[in-house]
Amino acid sequence: MDTVAFFDTKPYDKIWFDQLKQQHGIALKYYESRLNCDTAVMANGARAVVAFVADVIDAPTIDMLVSMGVEAVALRSSGYNHVDLKHADGKLRIFRVPAYSPNAVAEHAMALLLCLNRKIHRAYNRVREYNFSLKGLVGFDLKGKTAGVVGAGKIGQAFIDICLGFGMKVLAYDPYPIQRNGVEYVSFHDLCRRSDIVSLHCPLTKDSYHMVNRDTLRMMQTGVVILNTSRGALIDSEALLDAIKTGKVAAAGLDVYEEESDFFYEDVSGDVIQDDKLKLLLATPNVLVTSHQGFLTEEALHEIAKTTLQNLSDHFAGRPSENEVSYTTATV
Repeated sequence: MDTVAFFDTKPYDKIWFDQLKQQHGIALKYYESRLNCDTAVMANGARAVVAFVADVIDAPTIDMLVSMGVEAVALRSSGYNHVDLKHADGKLRIFRVPAYSPNAVAEHAMALLLCLNRKIHRAYNRVREYNFSLKGLVGFDLKGKTAGVVGAGKIGQAFIDICLGFGMKVLAYDPYPIQRNGVEYVSFHDLCRRSDIVSLHCPLTKDSYHMVNRDTLRMMQTGVVILNTSRGALIDSEALLDAIKTGKVAAAGLDVYEEESDFFYEDVSGDVIQDDKLKLLLATPNVLVTSHQGFLTEEALHEIAKTTLQNLSDHFAGRPSENEVSYTTATV
C-alpha cells in the first residue's frame, strides 16, 4: 500500500478521503501542519504528498521532498500559483483538481452579492438586538442590472447561469470565449466601464495579478459592486479600500484576500491582527469577507477527494493524467 502524507488537514477533509482511500490502496498520514520547507520532513517515507492552497511549495520545499524520495504532489485545489512549477519540472509530478464543483463557488459569489445588496448581514445583527429599523438597508433590484464576469470557465459559466436566471444582462471577458445566448464578450476595460457588478472567476497569473487596481477601478461606474471568489491577489487591496472610501465602490464581497495564508482556515480570534488592510476591510460595513469557503459543500468535498485519489492512483500506476500540470504546459 502506497503511503501519502496529507498536509493542512481539517476535519472536513477526512470525511470523504477516509471513505474512498481503500478503493485506491492508499494509506494517508494526516498532518495538521501546512506544507513548507520546515514541515516537509514529515513526508519522509511517503511516495507523494497532498497539499492545499495555503501550503508553500517553493524551491526549498521541493528540494526537501525530492531528497526524501517523494515523487508527486497532489493538490486538492484547482489553482497552482503557490507551486514553483519551474523548479518542480523534471523532479516532481504536480496534479490538481481542475473542477470540483463550479456551482459551489458560483453560488457563494451570488450569496455574497445578495447579502451585500440587501444588507442581510447588517439586518441580522440589528434584529438580534431588537432593532427593527429599516434605515440604511435599501438595496436594488438585480433584474436588469449588468454583471461583468471576468473568466468564463466552468465557475464563470455557472455564475453566468445564475445571473441570467435573475434577469441580469451579462458581459464576459475571457481569452477563450464560449459563445452563448445572453452573453456579450468584451474587453476587460470595456467590462469595467459598463458593469454594475464585477465578479472575478479567473486564475492568478502574472498577467492577472492586481488586475483590479487604481486604473481599472477609475474606469468602473460609481457604485459598482465587486466580488472575488478566485484568488486574493487579483485585487490591489489598498486601491480597493481607497475606492470604497470615496464611494466609487459601493460594496465588495471577498471570499479571498491577497495575504490570506496568514489567517484563513485558522482560528486567530485570540490574536492581534497585524494586517491593517485586512482589519480595515473587516471593519467596513459594506465589505463582506468570508474565509475562502466558496468550495465548501458536500458535493465539492466528495469530488476533491475522488479526483485527488485518482490522480495519486494514476501516478503510482505510471499512467498519464489530464490533471497533471507542468511548467511547460501551465499558464503562469
